[in-house]
Amino acid sequence: MARLVTLYSLQWGDLSLEEVCVKAKAFGYDGLELGLPDHLDVRQTDPAYYKGIKDLLEKYGMQLRTISSHLVGQAVCDKIDERHKSILPDYIWGDGDPEGVRRRAAEELILTARAARVLGVDTVVGFTGSPIWHLLYSFPPVPQSTIDKGYQDFATRFAPILDEFEKLGVRFALEVHPTEIAFDTFSAQRALEALDHHPAFGFNYDPSHLGYQGVDYVDFIYQFPDRIFHVHMKDAYWSDTPKQVGVFGGHVPFGDPRRFWNFRSVGRGKIKFEEIIRALNAIGYQGPLSIEWEDSAMDREHGARESCEYTKRLDFQVSGHAFDAFFAK
Repeated sequence: MARLVTLYSLQWGDLSLEEVCVKAKAFGYDGLELGLPDHLDVRQTDPAYYKGIKDLLEKYGMQLRTISSHLVGQAVCDKIDERHKSILPDYIWGDGDPEGVRRRAAEELILTARAARVLGVDTVVGFTGSPIWHLLYSFPPVPQSTIDKGYQDFATRFAPILDEFEKLGVRFALEVHPTEIAFDTFSAQRALEALDHHPAFGFNYDPSHLGYQGVDYVDFIYQFPDRIFHVHMKDAYWSDTPKQVGVFGGHVPFGDPRRFWNFRSVGRGKIKFEEIIRALNAIGYQGPLSIEWEDSAMDREHGARESCEYTKRLDFQVSGHAFDAFFAK
């Protein structure tokens, strides 16, 4: 049986959840990945609220396997500044005191795990933020002890959150991504080690964030076969020739043609999704393939529809026997 193809609702936050359901069904999706805070309020305690969401999804034949808290999760470990005010709910930002913001974001993540449990979902995707991302380029030289302290700070802040996740039977899948504590294979391994391989911690695999960095995004799957908790299908294009703006993205917006790389609709960039599907089959991943659509140069409805069609056409299940098995007759 093919994997579910779902649509991440965060990029559709200007629409009501019912409007997203209507569109997703028309585009051919099997379900949704609900994005916070636009399409789910985890502060709600009334069971009727969650029943209403489940009933709405069922009405349109949308399955739910994942909820996501990227924006709030970003604030748990980040160096907080005015940028965060634009992405956080007012009740998380509060007076903007950095430690208060981090504390409220951590509390919200725990509420997110509780909401997931009520909804019958076992995976929360999100960001962690990072206290050391700003030190990525090591000049002035950054002592290794400073990087070590950054991972220690991450573990101190996130381990209690993960303990609560584990109690609830819910997993946290960090989207490996620039600005997070894990942004490539090496830093993902360090994050796991910092948490002493906490059973509730794994990864949301999104190849678009690895490819343009020069990271082997297929090998990443084989490095963490038991920690790929969820998969985003998102493409990226990077230039074969020098551009005005390099791999760091400069100070120009996403979609600017002067950039070395940009996100693309699935199948229109350089990510080799065929190899990804084969690798996911090899590790036995049976979770959703969730479309996180972020192509600045394309109409989102066109992109969402063709991304669903492309992914369903590409996905296939592993063979039940070797092709040459009949020779044994």
